[in-house]
Amino acid sequence: MTFLQQIKLCCPVCDARFQSLVAKVTKLIGGRRSDLREEASGKHALPYLIHVCTTCGFAGQAAQFESSVELAPEVRERVWMELAPRVTTSSGTPILMSASEKYEAAARIAEWQHAGAHHVAELWLRAAWCCEDENDTEAERYFQRKAAWAFDEALERYDGIASEERATLTYLVGELWRRIGDEWQAVQWFTRVTDEIIDFKAQQYILAAAKRQAEEPEEWLP
Repeated sequence: MTFLQQIKLCCPVCDARFQSLVAKVTKLIGGRRSDLREEASGKHALPYLIHVCTTCGFAGQAAQFESSVELAPEVRERVWMELAPRVTTSSGTPILMSASEKYEAAARIAEWQHAGAHHVAELWLRAAWCCEDENDTEAERYFQRKAAWAFDEALERYDGIASEERATLTYLVGELWRRIGDEWQAVQWFTRVTDEIIDFKAQQYILAAAKRQAEEPEEWLP
């Protein structure tokens, strides 16, 4: 089940204090889709895991609003230049960001901070999931591409990815390209899953998923 809790945050960019809602998931109920998204109760938590300053547009998880967070001057400047106009009009009227826009802002900030490619990829992936809920197919595919490229970079650099996770993420990149509509790239990535397996018995499920999605795609994993 998912519960919403109100929290108080202080922006590390503009020092504005504001309230936000954070999701507390006590138990996930439902299956996992072929793009590894957990459904049911986990779906409803997604928009409440990223918070946005309503003054300057700084976005991130609750921990990124703690008093110990320090931001480089160039990051602060880009927040004011690129994100602030998205949360207030020229007359100062607040603009409510959609869930996908919040994740997009968080992903861009992570890139400006030179965060690891794996972390950035996860934010782009969640932006795509939110776009699906918002029925924005064009933006969904845009974010899926951003996620696929970032996961590719993370795998190439061995950036924060445990060896036992590489097969799953390789599969995920293939699934993202399949959903985008690039079947050739999808098959190439699904084929690479075998090379990333370190325990064939424990990881048999991901091998089977990659084979199935390459031949007869399905929406849900078993």
